[in-house]
Amino acid sequence: MTTQDVFAVLSGIMVGFSLGLIGGGGSILAVPLLLYLVGVKDPHVAIGTTALAVAVTAFINLVPHARAGHVRWGAALTFALVGIAGAALGSSLGKGIEGRKLLVLFGLLMIVVAVLMQRGGQPVPVHRSPVSRAAMAKVTAAGLAVGLLSGFFGIGGGFLIVPGLVFATGMSIIEAIGSSLVAVGTFGLTTAFNYALSGFVAWMIAAEYIAGGVAGGWLGARLAMRLSRERMLLHRVFGVVLLCVALYMLVRSLAQV
Repeated sequence: MTTQDVFAVLSGIMVGFSLGLIGGGGSILAVPLLLYLVGVKDPHVAIGTTALAVAVTAFINLVPHARAGHVRWGAALTFALVGIAGAALGSSLGKGIEGRKLLVLFGLLMIVVAVLMQRGGQPVPVHRSPVSRAAMAKVTAAGLAVGLLSGFFGIGGGFLIVPGLVFATGMSIIEAIGSSLVAVGTFGLTTAFNYALSGFVAWMIAAEYIAGGVAGGWLGARLAMRLSRERMLLHRVFGVVLLCVALYMLVRSLAQV
């Protein structure tokens, strides 16, 4: 294996681990890892490859959550299916933007996510009753909006899906993490298909990323079940990492002006 192959696998392990552990926000690291660690030169190729790898990794990580009963399928499928249209539109818009400008926008998004991860959450009532029509309406609207954002940046969007599912339906955090992976995978496949039509997917790197993501995701999902009470701390630590990566990305991108 070349150095690039090793870094691709290691990057997949890190992204899969974060996806399995915190559900949301983990996939946003995939693009900078491909660009600055693996060495992919074209930002559009990085986004298209990331979308495919994150999608497959999310679906694989979904299995242990589903077996443990952590997926509320009605809300999860509604969110995912509605968001397909948003992801298709968002990815088409993203392909039309110059690579450097896209990376600047991506860096700014990472800063927003990092800030959101530092905010403390309020206690949420948890119930196992069927999701109401009003809640499903909220899930539908959120699915379309998050799908658009996911497609534009080639990210899973779990950092928005998890809190959205919690506050719209009252499901527990661990259920929202498991349910979010349905949408993360669906949005990623939609984006990857659109980017592949333009030749913006590095298939071998994606395969190596996925291989690492399987191992990392399994470890992350196992650990998530044990550390659900420390989830806020995990988010805050991860947010600091995102902020550092975002600042590095912005400096690199703006230096190219």
